Amino acid sequence: MKIGYRTIKTAVGTALSIFIAQQAGLTFYAAAGIITILCVQVTRKKSIVTAIHRLFACLLGLVIGVLFFEGLGYHPYTFGLLLLVFIPLIVRLKVNEGFVTSAVVLLHIYSLERVDLAIIANELALLSIGIGVALLMNLHMPSAEKELQRLQQQVERNFATVLREFCYYLRNGSSDWDGREMLETVQLLEQAIRLSVQDVENRLIKPEDEYYQYFTMRAKQFELLERMLPIVSSLDQQVPQGGQIADFLDHLSQSIHPGNTAYLFLDKLNEMRKELQQSPLPKTREEFETRASLFYLLREIEQYLHIKHELGREERAGNHHRAGGNLEKETS
Repeated sequence: MKIGYRTIKTAVGTALSIFIAQQAGLTFYAAAGIITILCVQVTRKKSIVTAIHRLFACLLGLVIGVLFFEGLGYHPYTFGLLLLVFIPLIVRLKVNEGFVTSAVVLLHIYSLERVDLAIIANELALLSIGIGVALLMNLHMPSAEKELQRLQQQVERNFATVLREFCYYLRNGSSDWDGREMLETVQLLEQAIRLSVQDVENRLIKPEDEYYQYFTMRAKQFELLERMLPIVSSLDQQVPQGGQIADFLDHLSQSIHPGNTAYLFLDKLNEMRKELQQSPLPKTREEFETRASLFYLLREIEQYLHIKHELGREERAGNHHRAGGNLEKETS
């Protein structure tokens, strides 16, 4: 049985909330632990947003509860009518995450069958302790840097393998490759994008999304690799042009890394396209169809490179903007 970091934080935070509320002499002190359990989230941003929603929903619930209970009495049907009004309202206000916490507060008031300043102060103190401890627990989040780097390296290795297999097929017209890397890369990219989103949401002061942009870019490129696969596998006939593209893909497979060298390959691809266009015309229908498929494959490779090139341009523009902002601060 594996105990995760969030589980440990929830356990410690819940115990701490109950201890503080109990030492403060609050009524229903165990509710502080319930609130902490509900507010500990997977990221700092989610934790803060959830805390705000729960606090707002609870304050709204207190107001509505006072009006209903004092107006209609402390009866089961009163509580039912209250929920008929309260639930649609918090859904409309998009704070429905706070329903459970609000229900706890309303049930406290219903159990006591009275409302006064002391009870309201008690409930607000429970909310403050429960939410405050949850936010304290979520101040520390484990770094995802190493895991993101591992996923990045694995994705790049798989990309290189796929391109090398394309080269082999273009040169030999057959292959015993089982395509394992294609299936594995789908899972790697899903995991990496999910983790990179969490990493961004844990950086409240300077939310840098380089990994998210990187893996999103790789996901777009992978869609093109999936489109290239049936094109390559249909090329049974060997032609010299196929060998040229294979050499290009072989070189490309050796240059898969986070840096941006796509513009160099785009230049080489344009030169190769010009050379292929100057080749003698095909002599048979089969050769014509093969060369048509190769030209279509070139367009897909070009799109593959453009995706990486565009990311590099955006990164350079962002760096230039940040550098300009720093210079402006220094000179102002």
